[in-house]
Amino acid sequence: MKQQPCYILAIESSCDDTAAAILRNDEVLSNIIATQDVHKQYGGVVPELASRAHQQNIIPVVDQALKEAGVSKSELSAIAYTRGPGLLGSLLVGTSFAKSMSMGLDIPLIDVNHMQAHLLAHFIKDEHPTPTFPFLGVTVSGGHTQLVLVKDYFEFELIGTTLDDAIGEAFDKCGKILGLGYPAGPIIDKLAKTGNSKAFSFPVPKVPGLNLSYSGFKTNVINFIHKNMQKDTGFIDANLNDLCASIQYTLIEIIFQKIEKAVDQHQVSKVVLGGGVSANSGLRSKLETTAVQKGWNIYLPPLAYTTDNAAMIGIVGYLKHQKEDFGSLKEAASARLKF
Repeated sequence: MKQQPCYILAIESSCDDTAAAILRNDEVLSNIIATQDVHKQYGGVVPELASRAHQQNIIPVVDQALKEAGVSKSELSAIAYTRGPGLLGSLLVGTSFAKSMSMGLDIPLIDVNHMQAHLLAHFIKDEHPTPTFPFLGVTVSGGHTQLVLVKDYFEFELIGTTLDDAIGEAFDKCGKILGLGYPAGPIIDKLAKTGNSKAFSFPVPKVPGLNLSYSGFKTNVINFIHKNMQKDTGFIDANLNDLCASIQYTLIEIIFQKIEKAVDQHQVSKVVLGGGVSANSGLRSKLETTAVQKGWNIYLPPLAYTTDNAAMIGIVGYLKHQKEDFGSLKEAASARLKF
């Protein structure tokens, strides 16, 4: 007897993007994202504004995802949603909507850890190869920087994390002092391509073990810029590309030293990248070069699955559905949800 396909509606609302996707088993049929432009004028995400925008966007986004996939609500097998971590107000919008729709349709509810989803996005069916276990997962985003030993789909061991700022936050704050727009990461990446990464030298913080730090680096850059601007008000404009290249080089070096250490310590040869900063061309290039030199197998996510999206929530939903690992209406959104 032919097995019926599993249709998952996935909802992601952990930060400032309202996203919905439809998956048929491990295949993405639609992946819709509504981006909130309101935060650009503030140079960062304003939580209260984010949650209000989610309330406006969630119904149109879900409706568009269903229509683009050609799937009706009655065909859905389950609803997967981001339970955490993230901004609590934003999470509550997606959580409440998912629970209400689950109750209304009388179908299972599946809660998803956002950080697991960034790495498990590699198991979405497409032309890219999928990693085998165990592997070193590296999540790099605006809110998190983590090294994770992944032994199975839901067996995650956190082996290293930032003690303060995340790498994406450091990109944005350095970009702000340079007068760049928000988010600054993609702008720095673009300008760095025509800059000299050795033009300016910034120290790499020495942090024990596999943990890392970005706060001191950020402060060092801010002080360096202020000092040089006092001497020459045109310093940033005259050296912008070189500054971007030097900043990006050091930000990548900080995480890369820990990646190399983790690979050696845990004797894994597979490195899987996830999160918004995994779109950075400098980080991708460094990984590709080192993989050739050291015999690593590296897995870089398609650009569509780097930033927050619902397709990655959907694949976790599908994997949990296969195990009949369903959630409960009693489970609350959690801003600091752990693995």
